[in-house]
Amino acid sequence: MNSKTRAYLKSIAHPIKPTVMVGKGGVDGRIYASLEESLASHELVKVKFQAQKDQIRPLSEDLARNSKSELVSIIGFVATFYRPSEERLIVIPRDLLA
Repeated sequence: MNSKTRAYLKSIAHPIKPTVMVGKGGVDGRIYASLEESLASHELVKVKFQAQKDQIRPLSEDLARNSKSELVSIIGFVATFYRPSEERLIVIPRDLLA
């Protein structure tokens, strides 16, 4: 994903509220299932880390790898993920893809 596409997705994600929460139980099967379900229905998902805040980057990269999604950004304790679905709910302009 190039920087223009990433910036476009960040601008779309700004008003979105986190739909997946990572608590003191950490990242487990329930978190993966919840992220998978959210990505399938929304394409662009925010995950809020309420615990394990010192490991946000490695945990986010692991979540992205296992969900086959792109890690768009990490701002504070919130990570944003993107994975296009078959319905293509989010249309990325062609000039940003080049």
